[in-house]
Amino acid sequence: MSAIELNVSHRGTTYPLSLLPDSTFDALQARLEELTSVPPSNQKLLYKGKKPIFGDETIIDAGFKSGMKVQMLGSTAEEIGELRNVEDEHQRKERILRERAQKPQTKLRNTSSPSKPSDLRYRFHSIEPLLHLPNPPAATALLNRLANDPAIRHVMQKHEFVVAVLTELAPHEQPQLLGLNMNAGQAIKLRLRTNDYEGFRPYGEFKELNSQLNREVAEFERAATEGTHYLSSTAGDIYQPSSQLEAEAQTYVLGGTSHTPVASESREERRRRLLDATMNRLRKEEEELEQSCGTAGPSANH
Repeated sequence: MSAIELNVSHRGTTYPLSLLPDSTFDALQARLEELTSVPPSNQKLLYKGKKPIFGDETIIDAGFKSGMKVQMLGSTAEEIGELRNVEDEHQRKERILRERAQKPQTKLRNTSSPSKPSDLRYRFHSIEPLLHLPNPPAATALLNRLANDPAIRHVMQKHEFVVAVLTELAPHEQPQLLGLNMNAGQAIKLRLRTNDYEGFRPYGEFKELNSQLNREVAEFERAATEGTHYLSSTAGDIYQPSSQLEAEAQTYVLGGTSHTPVASESREERRRRLLDATMNRLRKEEEELEQSCGTAGPSANH
């Protein structure tokens, strides 16, 4: 009795089989499970002359002939399990969403003190991405997100910062910097893009920089509040600055150059004097940086 030769294809792979004519259909399915890991319950065989199968019929009774090409469909038990897991997870999420939708919405009570209305002057007045670089809309979205960040807006309102333009600092410009203040607020440039120009830096980098600036502002204000005047007990009071910043601030009393102390000034006056000294120092550093980079405007030398 000659064997029956079959070619069974499954997902692009052909499996040649040689079976005796009296081999049962169950034996054929068991052999296919060994080759493909598809259990008999998941196997679907497609071939010409297919007949209904009842009980333990032979492959001849099922309509198989030597040289026949058979196409098998079916998934492995592992694949079926993964699909069920995905379906179960999907159903779980749907159930959670339905339960949330059915719950009454609780209004959050605002326990913070009322804030003062924002002054529209103290903000970024224009958002300008670099249009010659890839994906300007994404750059615009990131700049807008930064401009409207609550912490950044708070600092600008508190210190009355007015910035004409918020724009990009291209990767090839000042590679050692993440940002640049041009002409004391005329423009703020931020390095949004990665060095290969293909992507954008994580928003967290800018949040970290903002947090650092907030800490420095807080430290400055604390130093200004806690600073004291030290007077000697000898004839002729001698003023001892509480910090290097206090020493620098002496040169800006009433806009003059005298180092004469103002012992009777109020705390607020002293705080303002220290702040003026800091801002003057920052402006000088910015001007020196711009001149060294060749980016200073026509009025930089005046």
